[in-house]
Amino acid sequence: MDNNQVWRLVRILFAAVLLLSIATLGVAAVVGGNWVVWLRAAAVAAASAWLVSLAGQAARGRRAAYVRIRFVSVAAPIGVVLILLAPDSGYPLWMKAEQAVVGVLVAAVAVVINRRAVRAAFPKRGKLG
Repeated sequence: MDNNQVWRLVRILFAAVLLLSIATLGVAAVVGGNWVVWLRAAAVAAASAWLVSLAGQAARGRRAAYVRIRFVSVAAPIGVVLILLAPDSGYPLWMKAEQAVVGVLVAAVAVVINRRAVRAAFPKRGKLG
């Protein structure tokens, strides 16, 4: 998988999270979500829009964007697991299912961008491949 394919896939995955989060806001409007649902869905939508933008920057070789995506793609699925396991999180079952899908999509990003070839394309300053 070449660099363009990697970042195209990452953008697609983050765009899927964005669309899913927007759909979640729509569901919350119909079924009447509590403030936790609205806050989480809005935050995930905003973050995924930012991550789509960062993926574009990383595709152009910006190491700082890559590092941010690496951090988020590892940390976010951990946060999702905590939401799924919390017995009284305030999230309805339908939103926990939506968050599970979000977690899988973001974990897929982590798998793709933590491969050796991708990491090698973003060496730390002062280090040569």
